[in-house]
Amino acid sequence: MSSRFRDAPTAAGPGRTGLLLVNLGTPDAPTPAAVRRYLGEFLSDRRVVELPPLLWQLLLRLVILPVRGGRSAANYRKIWLREGSPLLVYTARLAGELQHALPELIVRPAMRYGTPSIPAVLREMQAAGMTRLLVLPLYPQYSASTTASVFDAVAAELKTWRRVPALRLVADYHLDTGWLDALEARVRAHWDLHGRAAHLLLSFHGIPQRFERAGDPYPRQCEAGARALAQRLGLADADWTLTYQSRFGREPWLEPATDRVLDTLAQSGIDTVDVICPGFAVDCLETLEEIAMQNDEAFRTAGGHALRYIGALNESAGHVAALAGIARRHLQGWPA
Repeated sequence: MSSRFRDAPTAAGPGRTGLLLVNLGTPDAPTPAAVRRYLGEFLSDRRVVELPPLLWQLLLRLVILPVRGGRSAANYRKIWLREGSPLLVYTARLAGELQHALPELIVRPAMRYGTPSIPAVLREMQAAGMTRLLVLPLYPQYSASTTASVFDAVAAELKTWRRVPALRLVADYHLDTGWLDALEARVRAHWDLHGRAAHLLLSFHGIPQRFERAGDPYPRQCEAGARALAQRLGLADADWTLTYQSRFGREPWLEPATDRVLDTLAQSGIDTVDVICPGFAVDCLETLEEIAMQNDEAFRTAGGHALRYIGALNESAGHVAALAGIARRHLQGWPA
């Protein structure tokens, strides 16, 4: 009789602890077909789009993917690296640095959508003898559309295993001291090199307002982390603004919107703006193309002089130290 459970490969010796770093995902190539495949998976997640499935899938397949596939592919081509998608490249580098910092663990990167997939990476870790698993979604702020979706994918894979590993999940780290240290160092290094702009914008990815009304803590965590960073930098309230980017669809999203605030700042006489995106662990389409290109052009068109994007933490030493510290704390007390 065949089993519906996946049996673990036989491994000698004691079990090992795995650290799974999960980022959002990316198309495999900057082509319309690859982008449509990626967006089709991403936008079919019920955690991301909470609309009636039948109606939404008709709209997605017949309208959104045909239109956005080519447009998004053109945007990806603007930022594509020789090694591949920036999000995948920088996430892999970050995982490699964390493996050096935590040699006792099995550290692997995975993508919630696209490749390397969570199921494939978990099976690789299982084959390496993993019996304990710490999942670290690379989202400093919790949202059901991101962190909870990672949990869903991990659980969906593990429910097919005969031997399920002991499991822990990092829900958020928006006020982690090491992470704030790394962000502060990133901003100050930028100021040391370029001088301080007239205003600092802290731009986070947006979510629909109804997610917040349903109890999602994401905006409160964005606000808490942003204020903590501003205080560390010695900024007065008038010197910085928290905004939300990447709106999609017609329903109300979190406000204020990044593009609209930039327009207001330019018209009010603010000529230079520094922008950092604390919700993005590594650089990707939303930072490199949307902020550093699209919003820079819009800011200049509105009368501003320069939008200076402050890069994500990526595989910087401070970022690696922060995530290693988070992992060590969450691994405390786990029986050997």
